[in-house]
Amino acid sequence: MLKNLIVVTALVLTASVSFAQDKFYTKTGKISFLSQAPIEEIEAKNKTVTAVVDSKTGAIQFAVQMKGFEFEKQLMQQHFNENYVESDKYPKSEFKGTITNNSAINYKKDGTYNAKVKGQLTIHGVTKDVETTGTFKINGGKIDATSTFNVLISDYNIKIPSIVKEKVSNTIKITVDCNLEPLKS
Repeated sequence: MLKNLIVVTALVLTASVSFAQDKFYTKTGKISFLSQAPIEEIEAKNKTVTAVVDSKTGAIQFAVQMKGFEFEKQLMQQHFNENYVESDKYPKSEFKGTITNNSAINYKKDGTYNAKVKGQLTIHGVTKDVETTGTFKINGGKIDATSTFNVLISDYNIKIPSIVKEKVSNTIKITVDCNLEPLKS
């Protein structure tokens, strides 16, 4: 009886450890954006991105607090939060999607893999379908996930006052860089 209990306990522990190793997580991911307009270039960085990847299902999710974006000039940061993305009203943005070629990524083998991602990006309370590509570098059981893609701020109902129209581009380049580790249960 004791022998059976030990075997069952060992199986349960092994199953929970393997389940936890299917998920990778970070809360120190980085997202930056760049607006290249005729008169001015505006860049901001956020180093507190939360991300989860489920290697078994290919589910992927990112969340970012809008007030976490840091700008070179304090006035730009203030305008970004108050006038453009309205951070008090829409405090976070998120992406929920799937790695559509998940079976092509070997999470147990070191290497560099191309990832195709499809899902929904929510910014400023507006959700849009997004498809992009990225790179997963697997090294020592960890993932370095990177991607660069463009969004149109007009798609997310972000209004640019005509007085600064030449300083802010409608096309924003977004760069994602997250180092994810196995989620511990």
